[in-house]
Amino acid sequence: MSSRREILDLLRENARYTTEDMARLTDYSESEVAEIIDEFEEAGIIRGYQAVVDWNAVESDEERVRATVELNVTLDRETSYDDISDRIAKFPEVTSLRLVSGDYDFDLEVEGDSMREVSHFISDKIAPIPEITQTVTHYIMESYKEQGMEFDDRDDDDRLSVSP
Repeated sequence: MSSRREILDLLRENARYTTEDMARLTDYSESEVAEIIDEFEEAGIIRGYQAVVDWNAVESDEERVRATVELNVTLDRETSYDDISDRIAKFPEVTSLRLVSGDYDFDLEVEGDSMREVSHFISDKIAPIPEITQTVTHYIMESYKEQGMEFDDRDDDDRLSVSP
């Protein structure tokens, strides 16, 4: 018998698989697949479905700027990481927010229509939060892989390739 986790793996691979497709790829019937997906959605395990977009391939005059921001925080007795994350996650510019281990506390991803907009968002909305002691912004220049999907349709490079 297939594990229910296999349904999640298939949806992460391609959220457009039909219940018929997933039944064919697992030991579940179509109705069992639909029931499992409904249970996952009701339990909040599946939070939504999104398209993976290669913004560089979109032909448009509009710019789309993304950045990763390292955030350091100092907690006091009344404030927790959850309190800070609740405040930051409410901003529409924030696409991802993670508590991480290492040299900084939060990994924040933001999007805006220009570098100026992203810069102002960080300096005007994020940096002034009292518990935040430092921000380091890294603008994303090129994406080669997003959410498991490779963007391999770039122009060929004339340089010789070197393999490890």
